[in-house]
Amino acid sequence: MSDAHTPTDSYDEPGRYTIRIKGHLDARWADRFAGLTITLEADGHTVLTGEHIDQAALHGWLRKIRDLGLPLISVARSE
Repeated sequence: MSDAHTPTDSYDEPGRYTIRIKGHLDARWADRFAGLTITLEADGHTVLTGEHIDQAALHGWLRKIRDLGLPLISVARSE
């Protein structure tokens, strides 16, 4: 049996991603997420969305979220 993973979708291609974090992102951090649309939701969460994000850029955004100590709720790719 092989441990190799063969993806059925081409996730290395740029796509649209939605990243949801717990809490409202303070305006002073908005420049760190330039290129993403920042939406503060009534439930207290922040939603970051971006078009044409490749895997390297996605991991960069996730690293920034981690470095700021922001609790990550979800990451979703949409068509």
